[in-house]
Amino acid sequence: MLKNRVSRAMALGVAALTTAFAAGLAGASAAYAAPIGTIDINPATGADTSGIAFTTSGACPANATNVLVKVEGSGFPAGGLNVVGNSPIATYPTGPGGGMVIPLTSTMRDYASQAGFTTLQGKYDFTVICRTAFNGTSLGDYTGAIWFTSNTTYQANDPAVKTDTATALAVTPAGPAQAGTPVTLTATVTPTGGAAGTVQFKDGAGNLGNPVTVSGGIAALTTSNLAAGTHDLTAVFTPSNASYNGSTSAHVSYAVQAVPASQTTTALAVSPAGTSPQYSPVTLTGTVTPAGAAGSVKFTDTVGGTTTTLGTVPVAAGTAVLTTSSLPVGDHSFTAVFVPTNPAAYLGSDSGGIAHVVGAFAGVSASETITTTVNAGALVISVANPQVNLPSPVLNADGDLLTTAGSINPVTLTDTRAGNPGWTVSGQVTDFSDGAAHAINGQNLGWAPKLVDKAPAQTVTPGSAVAAAHGAANGDTGTAGLKSARTLANGTGLGTAHVTADLALNVPTSTVAGTYSATLTLTAI
Repeated sequence: MLKNRVSRAMALGVAALTTAFAAGLAGASAAYAAPIGTIDINPATGADTSGIAFTTSGACPANATNVLVKVEGSGFPAGGLNVVGNSPIATYPTGPGGGMVIPLTSTMRDYASQAGFTTLQGKYDFTVICRTAFNGTSLGDYTGAIWFTSNTTYQANDPAVKTDTATALAVTPAGPAQAGTPVTLTATVTPTGGAAGTVQFKDGAGNLGNPVTVSGGIAALTTSNLAAGTHDLTAVFTPSNASYNGSTSAHVSYAVQAVPASQTTTALAVSPAGTSPQYSPVTLTGTVTPAGAAGSVKFTDTVGGTTTTLGTVPVAAGTAVLTTSSLPVGDHSFTAVFVPTNPAAYLGSDSGGIAHVVGAFAGVSASETITTTVNAGALVISVANPQVNLPSPVLNADGDLLTTAGSINPVTLTDTRAGNPGWTVSGQVTDFSDGAAHAINGQNLGWAPKLVDKAPAQTVTPGSAVAAAHGAANGDTGTAGLKSARTLANGTGLGTAHVTADLALNVPTSTVAGTYSATLTLTAI
């Protein structure tokens, strides 16, 4: 809100700047009245181009209607320069304490330019003159000053006079606190408005953390690292402005109590449970809770009233494990004892005894598994030469048929099937054809099966002889001869056998001359 008021007042003041400047020169010789208050300058530090506003410590006398503000110092005329023209008091808002808030109509850099110089240096005094509109006599003055420590920066306090500060320290929660509890140290630095800088909190001669920047007169630090014991706490203020003196708070004695040691529990598991043979590994697992408890587990073994330590193992994530194969034969009682690294943080604990019997060594054994795969095997039939040529038929003694004979090429039967299921080979022939329109009925072909050889483990029986039909004519649908499936051989046992058959073919005398062929299909099942 102040910024808005300053902007509005500056806008009003610019129009009156020229006449105010002239009036200021003319009235510069008027005597000032005795000061009746002071000026608070805002901001307290700034640049030559900063907007500046004054807040007077009180109001003008009741008979004053106007105010005029002058600046005096290096570069300005001896009588001063009017920086706020003769303006009605009602123009300005009321500030804290009933004073007036009066913004300058321009910046110090602009005023220096109006006065014809460029270097701002040293002290510049401001006077707020309470007066009437047409009488230049002062009815009361408010005074203040700024100091330019460089050509471009100013401060509202005399750099030659350092301002004392005071630092107070408060600690929460009120002691004593338990170790590990967050403790907040709060430093309050006065004067609040100008004492910028940092506070270093200290525990005795040592620092607590890094320096903390003061904001609004307050700096705070929270820590959970105060160890058990009595602490001497202070806050040391170091100003960032050379115009202020540093300060140290009074010592605060603060007690921190140790955290009570936490209870623990220890459980023991033995594997294998109950009993084990001598020389075999036995694993003891100690589990400590809470899992964060640092320390080690001591494993003990009691046999016949005598207790020995098997080993001590550090705890990792709440667990310690020990394996031994050197336990003697007999009754054992195992125990896991937790030994904390820091007894002030954790208490020790004991699992209690776990019974275990170690039996006498009875030797060791090993085993091997022997595996084989029996394949299904196969029944295979084949012929080395699939072509059988019979001699040309000749007229029989009765003169009513043409006959010829021969034998099929040996048929190979190989049986490797598991379980010895046995087999049967049968044959069936088609009609003979000359490739044109002439044929010989397949019923006219017969055979007499024979065994050629076999494996020793096999039993092979040739099939029965099948007589050829006596000149069955073409188109006859009978089943004589090999026109139907006939058994060549039966066999059992695994191995290879060879079988054959003598062939006999009767050809009707009416058959047209030519070369005739038929297909004999041999099937093994």
